[in-house]
Amino acid sequence: MVIQVKRRLALPDPVRMALYQRSPDLGPKLLFFSGGTALRAACAEIIRYSHNTIHIVTPFDSGGSSARLRDAFRMPAIGDVRNRLLSLADRSLHGNPEIFRLFAHRFPEDGDRAELADVLDRMIRGKHRLAAAIPDPMRKIIRHHLDLFRRHMPDDFDLRKASIGNLILTGGYLDNGRHVDPVIFIFSKLVQVRGIVRPVLNRHLHLAAELESGETVVGQHRITGKETAPLKDPIRRIYLSDRTDSPRPVRPRIRDKMKTLIAGADLICYPMGSFYSSLMANLLPDGVTATIRDNPCPKVYVPNTAPDPETYGMTLMDGIDRLLRRLGPGRDALDFVILDRTNGDYIGDIDDARLENHGVKIIDCQLITPESRPFIDEKLLTPVLFSLA
Repeated sequence: MVIQVKRRLALPDPVRMALYQRSPDLGPKLLFFSGGTALRAACAEIIRYSHNTIHIVTPFDSGGSSARLRDAFRMPAIGDVRNRLLSLADRSLHGNPEIFRLFAHRFPEDGDRAELADVLDRMIRGKHRLAAAIPDPMRKIIRHHLDLFRRHMPDDFDLRKASIGNLILTGGYLDNGRHVDPVIFIFSKLVQVRGIVRPVLNRHLHLAAELESGETVVGQHRITGKETAPLKDPIRRIYLSDRTDSPRPVRPRIRDKMKTLIAGADLICYPMGSFYSSLMANLLPDGVTATIRDNPCPKVYVPNTAPDPETYGMTLMDGIDRLLRRLGPGRDALDFVILDRTNGDYIGDIDDARLENHGVKIIDCQLITPESRPFIDEKLLTPVLFSLA
């Protein structure tokens, strides 16, 4: 990292980018801590340069149909895993567009329960148009996993608004001893996912937020400001809990497999997205931040360039300070903050000198175009990240 700074790399570095684009199978292992949607558009750019990126996603979603699956089976949320698998899949392969359409399909919110059960049965038999369009052997594998879900499904399970992709992955999860890795492996091979996707934990836990007012809010969907009204008080801290009533903090430990993924990364990115429910939630389990600090690779934070409901009452510098505190002592967990000061809608000023004292350097470059405003253009961000790896 010091060598890179001393020789003043051009950002983006055209030599590196040409090399990576020529041989993406040999591309670097960039690791991202995120949710399922913030990097969706960026993934199409990321897989142009590397098929080895690592995506650690949150399994704590508690809203909508995910909540019904979690309540029925006491399982981690898999919606963000599904989103990232599809975002990284090779869409040029025969049958993949048809799989995407099936995985993205949701049952209607106002559907009759008996009719929805009949639709599910037709998908399992391969008679529904979305299932029938998928070529074999992929169709047989998907039908099998949907049938696995139906066998485990409680009689009173509500299929309204259910994501078919989530039902398929749930079937595989339940059939593999409640382990998510095997079903992720199967579908990664099925649609040729160009990277590694893993939930940070394989546990049925919930995200809780303690507000500055003293109130405690439990459930990721109540924190994001998307399915419910945005929070009216700033968040003081977040933690994981194994219960929704009378929540108590728990500190589950990540598996050795997760440590190996983090330790092997060539660059670690804390990307834009929901600050608490996507980024900070991934850093809560015991072992994550220590493993990050032990890896000598560059670490990069990309703040949001538009308002985030979760950071109500916070400035840009507040967010950086909280990230640094979460990452722990020392100067080994954050090297660069990437900003577009000209076009970004950041709140408050940033103290460059104080960050320098923490060993953190600011990279100020164009990230936003007139077409992407106020959001980051993935075609500008991706080459910068790969040039730092």
